[in-house]
Amino acid sequence: MTSLRNELSLGPNGVVREIFMKLVKLAFRRETAVPILALSFASAVSVALVAARVMWTGDFFYAGLAWNLFLAWLPLVFALLARDEFQTGAGRNFRFLGFAGAWLLFFPNAPYILTDIVHLTTYFYSHFWVDLTLILLCGLTGLVLGFVSLFLMQGVVRRMFGSAASWLFIGAVAGLSGFGIYLGRFLRFNSWDIFLKPVALSRGIGKWAANPLAHPTSYAFPMLFAVFLFIAYLMLYALTHLEHAEARTS
Repeated sequence: MTSLRNELSLGPNGVVREIFMKLVKLAFRRETAVPILALSFASAVSVALVAARVMWTGDFFYAGLAWNLFLAWLPLVFALLARDEFQTGAGRNFRFLGFAGAWLLFFPNAPYILTDIVHLTTYFYSHFWVDLTLILLCGLTGLVLGFVSLFLMQGVVRRMFGSAASWLFIGAVAGLSGFGIYLGRFLRFNSWDIFLKPVALSRGIGKWAANPLAHPTSYAFPMLFAVFLFIAYLMLYALTHLEHAEARTS
């Protein structure tokens, strides 16, 4: 209650400033500084290359990659805030649940960028290799952004419920994300449509649930993308243990 009064006394600008400063502090802690710096560099290079393509071709079609990359940062932002709430001893209060819910809602935006590869089959075929490299760079950056946030949230779940539950959590998130990416790519819904277009979103999901086998893509894509996310995360998780294994053998 005291923290809520303090936030109200700061006003909207003060709250935004306080959250921003808190995020900077959280991002550049010893355990997160290196991946954050690497992801910041990769994002800056990606945006610079998108801008270069726009200036080179005079076409703004792929400028959306920069916006998608911004959206890919949001899960990491919410994961940092949720983990901080948990670590301060606040436990599962409304702030923690709000940050965790926002993280899950926006998480599919991180790997979603990889699906932009579909544009290579219909647009600007003369720039195929340039555009392929650009999409893969942005997509890989978004994927790793999502996985870093997932790693942080898995740590929270592990502390709350144990190691086995944390991997069940990974599987559930991969499944939900596969379906979320399907909603975005094929039904053209966004994460915020749960608030802006709740009726249209519920109708879209209801129509899919009523006849999920109407089109093979409607069930194959979410399942396959969920498997892809789980396997890709598992490999990245294994790589994080290389240093520990090398330290034990030296």
